[in-house]
Amino acid sequence: MDVIEIPSYTREEKFEIAKRHLVPKQVRQNGLNGNKIRFTDAALYELIDYYTREAGVRTLERLLATICRKAAKEIVTGVAHRVTVSPETVEKYLGVRKYLEDLKSDKSQVGEVNGLAWTSVGGTLMPLEVLSVPGKDAIELTGSLGDVMKESAKIAVTYTRSVADKYGIDSDFYQKRDIHIHAPEGAVPKDGPSAGVTLATGIISELSGLKVRSDVAMTGEITLRGKVLAIGGLREKTMAAYKAGIKTVIIPTANKPDLEEVDGKVKDGLNFVFAETIEDVLDVALIHDQPEQKLSINPVAFKQIEKAPMGVRLDATR
Repeated sequence: MDVIEIPSYTREEKFEIAKRHLVPKQVRQNGLNGNKIRFTDAALYELIDYYTREAGVRTLERLLATICRKAAKEIVTGVAHRVTVSPETVEKYLGVRKYLEDLKSDKSQVGEVNGLAWTSVGGTLMPLEVLSVPGKDAIELTGSLGDVMKESAKIAVTYTRSVADKYGIDSDFYQKRDIHIHAPEGAVPKDGPSAGVTLATGIISELSGLKVRSDVAMTGEITLRGKVLAIGGLREKTMAAYKAGIKTVIIPTANKPDLEEVDGKVKDGLNFVFAETIEDVLDVALIHDQPEQKLSINPVAFKQIEKAPMGVRLDATR
């Protein structure tokens, strides 16, 4: 027997299906027409993003039918002559949002990285947090991480040891520091090799003190030598990044041909960076600019500078 895999619809595909087929169908079945009810694009995205979590569009169609019935009642009873369905109208008819936005790192900071994950109902952002504390070579992993992700974490730590000098990290950090890696939403199981680059970036950022750009998301498997290997689910992962407002997505170079499957709107809205090694990832994701050092001048040295003749250089930093 052959196994036929049917991927979930993307956000844009659900939007087009709803706009072209589901809305006209439900409007007609509920005795309405285009002069009586109109759905804005924002309302459809509101339904897709915050009221459904599904691979298909069955729940979406049921919600559209509910809105049409309630709008028809208002029109029949004279409460309204015409209904324009906006995000505010959706909340009025269906109640508060059923689902929250994906978690993400909103500001550039040390040790927090936006990863990308595949799910059965599409892609999602998967932020990872890394924190180091005084200790003795312990790695703590929390957030319902699977065995493959735990192995990726060990690989990331070993790789960090091999490039410690390059990023200003103490070469014996593993003897003095404990590293804790956490994936929020701990009740949701997470596994897979594609978090390798995210783990390595978070660990190097935490130990070096370099911030990670909040407008960057990444995916890719890594090897002990720092190579970035291809991953699956690129179509869903890039849609999640686009939906969350991410500007730059780092993907393995080997996944470049898979961009043909990515929605055109997503490709136009994202800047893709292709990585062959983890160094390619770090060059983009880490903020290497260090704050300028302030010049400390003691009062005695300042007076000497004031009295010194032109052209004489004094050391006022001691």
